[in-house]
Amino acid sequence: MNFWDYLGSHHQQLLFDAYQHASEVFQCMLLATVIGALIGVFTYRSDWAGNLATSATSTILTIPSLALLGLLIPVVGIGVAPTVIALTLYGLLPIVRNAIVGLRGVDPQLIDAAKGIGMSRLARLVRVELPLAWPPILTGIRVSTQMLMGIAAIAAYASGPGLGNEIFRGIASLGSKNALNQVLAGTLGIIILALLFDAVYVLIGRLTIPRGIRV
Repeated sequence: MNFWDYLGSHHQQLLFDAYQHASEVFQCMLLATVIGALIGVFTYRSDWAGNLATSATSTILTIPSLALLGLLIPVVGIGVAPTVIALTLYGLLPIVRNAIVGLRGVDPQLIDAAKGIGMSRLARLVRVELPLAWPPILTGIRVSTQMLMGIAAIAAYASGPGLGNEIFRGIASLGSKNALNQVLAGTLGIIILALLFDAVYVLIGRLTIPRGIRV
């Protein structure tokens, strides 16, 4: 069976795996974005706190994905839970770092002007600082998403959902007639999803970032 025949006969399973893969990455990115942005907001004003947040999230990223899943399985079991926890943790670094850099890069004169018209600290953060820091934050989200697309495939080790199951099935049956087709289908599916997600982020950037800031 050639690759195209394999796709034709297994397209329903592949589409379901692709949906699960995209869904788990999307949900984990939402969690990572909220947590990462909050960490950035609470730490960007202090050099030591910002450095601590960046170092902590960097340390998480150095843990091999299989090792992290292996540590989580005895605690939360197999399936969705260790996958969500691992992907969310891995997605933090680019978001935290870019949130801190973006918030620190806001022009102090704009903040002083906001103070001058009576804005509270929270109002300045929500209406001035975060909108101006959004471009680098969005860049961090894009980077995290691309990383998680690949890392999510490893989640099949913990019986997680997604295209990683297709890849692992192919690796487990090396030598069989469909082994290469399975690995190739899973890999190409992840690449296509990554490109689609990135295209969506480009569109979001065009819709949410004023032209003057983009320039």
